[in-house]
Amino acid sequence: MKKVLVVDDSPSVRQQVALALKQAGFEIIEAVDGADGVAKIDSDPTVGVVICDVNMPRMNGLELVETVHRNPKHASLPIVMLTTEGQPQLIQRAKKAGAKGWIVKPFKANLLVAAVKKLMPA
Repeated sequence: MKKVLVVDDSPSVRQQVALALKQAGFEIIEAVDGADGVAKIDSDPTVGVVICDVNMPRMNGLELVETVHRNPKHASLPIVMLTTEGQPQLIQRAKKAGAKGWIVKPFKANLLVAAVKKLMPA
């Protein structure tokens, strides 16, 4: 299982993240917002790690983390937030909901790849 779900409403950010992770050998699927991301997680049990923006329409990234981790089937799915936000209260809310990391944009590809490798189930 080396599949990563990239959830971001920005096509260019999804493309940058996908490029970095594909070069490291990961398979990528994309979602355009939190609601799309939850649907893809529910329909694809092979997703091993989720990279998720915070600010998105319909369902934001924090709501995605809370929704996904309420489902016992997905409670241990590693989710890393990738965002321009850095407010401590948002980071705390994400951690409390079960997010495993917080990376601020613009991101360094090597750090993103290292985080995904560390969190990807064996």
